[in-house]
Amino acid sequence: MPSVVTIAVVGAGDRGTGHAGWALAYPERAKVVAVAEPRRARRDRLVADHGLEAASAMDDWRVLAARGRIADAVLICTLDREHLEPVGRVAQDVADRENHSGLLHRCHDQPALVLRHTQALKRIVDSGRLGEIVSVQHLEPVGFWHQAHSFVRGNWRREDEATSMLMAKSCHDLDWLQYVLGRPPVRVSSFGRLSHFRPENKPGGAADRCLDCAVETSCPYSAKRDCGDQLARGEHIWPLSVVIDEFTPQALDTALREGPYGRCVYACDNDVVDHQVVAMEFASGATGTFTMTAFTEQADRQTRIFGTRAELRGDGEHLRVYDFLTRSEELIDLGTEGTMDAAGGHGGGDSGLMDAFVAAIATGDPGLVKSGPQESLTSHLTVLAAERARHNNTVESIPLSDVDTVRAASVADNGPETAQES
Repeated sequence: MPSVVTIAVVGAGDRGTGHAGWALAYPERAKVVAVAEPRRARRDRLVADHGLEAASAMDDWRVLAARGRIADAVLICTLDREHLEPVGRVAQDVADRENHSGLLHRCHDQPALVLRHTQALKRIVDSGRLGEIVSVQHLEPVGFWHQAHSFVRGNWRREDEATSMLMAKSCHDLDWLQYVLGRPPVRVSSFGRLSHFRPENKPGGAADRCLDCAVETSCPYSAKRDCGDQLARGEHIWPLSVVIDEFTPQALDTALREGPYGRCVYACDNDVVDHQVVAMEFASGATGTFTMTAFTEQADRQTRIFGTRAELRGDGEHLRVYDFLTRSEELIDLGTEGTMDAAGGHGGGDSGLMDAFVAAIATGDPGLVKSGPQESLTSHLTVLAAERARHNNTVESIPLSDVDTVRAASVADNGPETAQES
C-alpha cells in the first residue's frame, strides 16, 4: 500500500482545487501529481500550487486517461453533467487491472455525501440518549445571494443543463438524514416551485444587467455589489472565484458586463425551484420534513430531532439536548472548522471526506469511507422519487429491494397494526 497516496485531479474548478488543497495541508499523506482542466488559468493555478511539471497538466481528461495509471486515486471534480464519462473510463481502467472489490474503494465518487463526515450529532443519536427517534425537521437555508449566484445565474440554474435543485443542493441533506436515523426513507411527497426569480417580478426600471441598472442599489440581488464588495475585501475565494480568474476590477467589470453572473436575476433562463419541502416516512416508522429555501440569510443547516426521551436541536455551531426526565439542557460546542458552505469546507465535511478517502486507499480498507455505492444510490433515488412526487402530486415509494427488506423487519418489530397502516 502507498505511504503517500498520489492523486490525479480531473476538473480544477473550486471543488477540485479545494479537495486537492487537502494534500497541501497533509503532504506526508497525499500528493497531487497530475491535473486535467480545459481552462488554462485554472489549470495553471493548480500547477503552481502543487509544483507540478508542465507535462503533468492536460487540457482534456481523455489525455490523462490515455497515459494509464499515473496515480493511486483520481478525483472527478467536473460539473454534474460531465461526471459520467470520466468516471466510467477510470472505473473500466481499474476493472481491467484488478478485481471489483478494489474498484469500489479506489474509484467510487464520494462528494455528494460530505455531510456524513460531520459526526457529533450522529454520535448522540447512536448513544440512545434521545430514545426512539419519532420525527425530524431539517432546514437547508440556501441564502438569498447563494441562490442568485449559483441557481439563478450560475451553472445549476436549469434542470436540462445540470439537474434539479434538490439533487444539486440537497442530496447531501437527504443522505445525511438517512445516515443519522440509521434507516432509509421508504415513502416521500414533495411540494415546491420557482416563485420569485421570474420575469414578471422584475422591478420597474430594471435593466437586463446589474451594471446598466437604474435600480441596482435597491436590489438585494445585485451582482455588482456582492462581487465588488468581495473583491474590495481581497477575498479571492468562492463565489468570486467562479466569476473571475484574475482578481482585478477590470476583469470583474468584463465578467459582469458579458458573462452570466452579471445578469439581472429576473432576466435569466433559470427554471429550478427556489423553495421546496420534502415529507418522508422512514423504514423505522419515523417521519421527517426537509425544507430547502432561497430566502434566508447566510446560515448553517438547522436540525431538530424528536425522540421519546429527549429533543435535539442543532444549528451548525452548537447542539442542544433537552432531557425529558431531568428537564435539563446540555449545550455542546461543535467547534467546526469553517462554515457549512463551499467556501468554508462544509463545516469540516470536505476535509473529513478527503481524510477518509486517502486513508482507505493507503490502507486498502474501504470501510474507512462512511458511504459506498449503495448509500449514494439511496440518496439519489430519494431525490428522484421526491421530484416525481412534486411534479405529479403523488406519494412515491423508493424502489430499493434492500429498503423493502429493512422496512419489513421494522413492521415485524412493531406488529400488524403498523403493517396495515403502511
